[in-house]
Amino acid sequence: MLKRITAYFLIVSLMAVHFSRFFIFAGFELNKKYIATTLCENRDKPWLHCNGKCYFVKKIKQAQENERKEAARDSFSRLEISFFQEPFKLAFVEPVALQDNKSIFPNYSYQYTNHYIDAIFHPPKTIA
Repeated sequence: MLKRITAYFLIVSLMAVHFSRFFIFAGFELNKKYIATTLCENRDKPWLHCNGKCYFVKKIKQAQENERKEAARDSFSRLEISFFQEPFKLAFVEPVALQDNKSIFPNYSYQYTNHYIDAIFHPPKTIA
């Protein structure tokens, strides 16, 4: 049970990091009246029809700054090392022409002799 709760918590926290703007938008839409009446900077100026949008824009900019800082911190934590090497050059061995066609192997001679005895070994005969 504890493992399952931990897994759900980790999934939600990972989603919160990547979808922070969507959570800000959802929070704004759900609490629009409260934001317009208490948190809005222009609540004293109803003719602007801000209705909390200034607060929403401020939170979105804050989330973008947090993402930029996180990306900068992540890029500084990575160490990238590049190795440069000269390109590989393939060199072929020059063919050597032999002056004599002398072979180090002796000429092949057929030395097999047949010791087949015709009197004992012959094909079977058919009886008709």
